[in-house]
Amino acid sequence: MEAEWWRDAVFYEIYVRSFSDSDGDGLGDLPGIRSRLPYLRELGVDALWLTPFYPSPDADHGYDVADYADVDPRFGTLADFDAVVADAHALGIRVTVDLVPNHTSDRHRWFTEHPDYYVWADRPNNWPSHFGGPAWTFDATRGKYYLHLFAPEQPDLDWHNPAVKDEFEPILRFWLDRGVDGFRIDVGHSLYKHPELPDEPEPFPLETPFSSDWRLAVDQPEVHGLYREWRVLLDSYPGERMLVGEIVFSDPRRIAEYVRSDELHLSFNFGLLHEEWRADRLRMTIDRTLAALGEVGASSSWVLENHDVARLATRYGSLRGARAGALLLLALPGAAFLYAGQELGLDEVELPDEARRDPIFLRTNGERLGRDGCRVPLPWSGDAPPFGFTTGEPWLPQPAGWSGFTVEAQAGDPASTLALYRAALAARPRGGALAWRESPPGTLVFERDGLLCLVNVSAPSLDLPEGELVLASEPDVTAVLPPETAAWLRLPVPSLGRGRSARP
Repeated sequence: MEAEWWRDAVFYEIYVRSFSDSDGDGLGDLPGIRSRLPYLRELGVDALWLTPFYPSPDADHGYDVADYADVDPRFGTLADFDAVVADAHALGIRVTVDLVPNHTSDRHRWFTEHPDYYVWADRPNNWPSHFGGPAWTFDATRGKYYLHLFAPEQPDLDWHNPAVKDEFEPILRFWLDRGVDGFRIDVGHSLYKHPELPDEPEPFPLETPFSSDWRLAVDQPEVHGLYREWRVLLDSYPGERMLVGEIVFSDPRRIAEYVRSDELHLSFNFGLLHEEWRADRLRMTIDRTLAALGEVGASSSWVLENHDVARLATRYGSLRGARAGALLLLALPGAAFLYAGQELGLDEVELPDEARRDPIFLRTNGERLGRDGCRVPLPWSGDAPPFGFTTGEPWLPQPAGWSGFTVEAQAGDPASTLALYRAALAARPRGGALAWRESPPGTLVFERDGLLCLVNVSAPSLDLPEGELVLASEPDVTAVLPPETAAWLRLPVPSLGRGRSARP
């Protein structure tokens, strides 16, 4: 029996406003995405993940939704969305969209017409906002405080109110009926808050990447019943529709509870995303993830970049390390998520303070830079900004030195990062468990389905065994891998001896 498509799919995240602009207003849009679908087909991805394109006042770049069943006019129309889905499907690419059920915009009609849909308190507790400051704002009309784990313009919904759940089933059906293949559930662990709203233990470790670990507010048992109901709903549609949750915990055993066979199909795994470029740390995270998710029969997912963290080349300290990380990512068993521009090897952009738009930067008075640096619009062509992204002025400024990183510049260069990703997606193993092989300190060596992945993170060198060199992260690799280099080999025999296997 053929495995479900999502178990080993490569998803490509499109940050809609930064991908491609069709009308010159400086914001990426749905027609822009549609025009670039052939590029994505050539790249070799299996599915798209579109960040929010719904009507929004833009307090958090679309994650403050004012209407869940429409398209913001800045990004196009419902007809444009339908055309993206139809064209993508014709090219063999599936389409998943962001669902933001934890909070709405304070401009959503529910906040005025149905205030009981939200979390209120006569006195605020000590919960902090992820974006800085307290998580409570006083509403003079009601004489109470409302909860917002993010910006004040993003009031949290009260999922203990059955009416909230009743509102969301038609929303899911609206997009499923339009042909979407699934949903990425934003902050999927946070929907239900602790009903007693207890104080959090202090101090608050907000600077840690897994701040959800300590929050009493989240990970409530009621959320699992909701996801079982949504799983039944999606399973009632043809075509293997799927749910992937943004479940942000450092312990994969907590994540595994969300991807049991009757709940979410996948979790958006932050393990590698927040791990150091160290072989021992990477291997530990891989092993822990495979073991925990294997216990519930779930597929792992792997990600090294998204719209909330600094670009990989910057985090790893070099483009060379980022290219090696790409071959590690795409050799692991399970699904993989790429972020638009990752295939170009883009760095994090240092922006002037006056150009920054992220509410994290604004709410902390610049103490935290926020996420604008990884959201700068993509460079498509040309020698100067706006690099083919728009005919107007991009909503965030692009660096003048990006001419060598454009799609146009890399498309004809066999040594480019774009060429590496295209080759890796074409040759990526699609089956088989991971079996570790002898890995000297500073290296990772494992086999999958006759393909040997060797990653030299920091060792002085790593000798390549006998076999056909399928792909290397650097063009000059022959018999030895230098540091920050990876390679895939096709083995001449089914196995390199005995090794420990891990389930996907």
